[in-house]
Amino acid sequence: MSSPFDVAVVGGGAAGAACAAHLTRGGRSVVVLEQGPFPRNKACGGGMAASVQRWFPFDLTPAIDQVIRRVRFTWNLEDPVSAELPGEAPFWIVQRTRLDAFLMQQATAAGAELRCHWPVQGMRREGEIWQLHGPAGSVSSRAVVIADGSGSTLGKPLGLGAARPRFAGTMAVELDAPVDEPDTARFDFGLVHHGFCWAFPRQSGYSIGVGSFIGREAADPELVLQRLLPDLGQPSDAGRRQLSVLRIWDGHHRLHGDGVVVVGDAASLCDPFLAEGIRPALLSGSLAAHHLGHWLDGDGQALATYSAAMRHDWGESMAWGKRIAQVFYRVPRIGYQLGIKRKTAPQRIAQILSGDMGYGDIAQRVIRRLLLQQG
Repeated sequence: MSSPFDVAVVGGGAAGAACAAHLTRGGRSVVVLEQGPFPRNKACGGGMAASVQRWFPFDLTPAIDQVIRRVRFTWNLEDPVSAELPGEAPFWIVQRTRLDAFLMQQATAAGAELRCHWPVQGMRREGEIWQLHGPAGSVSSRAVVIADGSGSTLGKPLGLGAARPRFAGTMAVELDAPVDEPDTARFDFGLVHHGFCWAFPRQSGYSIGVGSFIGREAADPELVLQRLLPDLGQPSDAGRRQLSVLRIWDGHHRLHGDGVVVVGDAASLCDPFLAEGIRPALLSGSLAAHHLGHWLDGDGQALATYSAAMRHDWGESMAWGKRIAQVFYRVPRIGYQLGIKRKTAPQRIAQILSGDMGYGDIAQRVIRRLLLQQG
């Protein structure tokens, strides 16, 4: 019988691949179990703060499709407000298949084993070893990283993550078209009921999304696209469309167990206000690898420290982000006037997108204004 791997990573997306890359570069034996082909197509706007580079010992720019230097906010495609993003390369646009493949290449080059078409149907701990089972057979490992996305069911029986995850409904559109302003990301808060839509430029077109953050279903995404796409100079039926759900942050939860951690979308880390998912995926994958390394070396408290680190580094800001979203998306017109159009607001949001600021830095003032206006 072969020796168990140090770590089995369930899911090869951004969080799982980042975790595998860190672990293998640290000398750990790692197997990544991907339920389908790799890289897989994933509905994702592709925006992430360039500040994620600090978590990696290798250069991420080969995976970057576009650099964003400006954001523009509108209400029903009118009443625009713009802000410059801080720093020389503050916000990046990536294609998820390209980013995931790049991170996985770093992992496999360092020794990780990737097994595609290997869905995990069950896992149990036997003594000091985890046994993972699926149609393709079984895998043994000392530790497990659950990184299989918003549809994950592996963490709940272990008491990991949200017992009742909260979802946002989205439609993603990949559009091949000329781009007028390749350094500008667009957000509109008036076209979508209880949400917003976005248009991020790529090298050869746009990544467009429609998201509804109160209720699971995207609010009439086709009606939104009938207005948004002509505003970009494109037919209303253009682009390749994909419906999906985002498992958004909805409270502090335990993200670790006995030799197991949950990361990325499976951990319900997506920003509940601006839908940012790649940054928390990369953060959680990187932190999980760091603390797993200590745990494998005998530190029995290391995985609890991972949960605490995610709460401090991400969850505390998201707690405020959730409160802003609950108020803003119920009265979005007031929210736009008081939360976006104020003189300093666009720059503050730009700083949040670039990773220079958290929601806690602005939340109390924003919520107070919105609640007073409603009253």
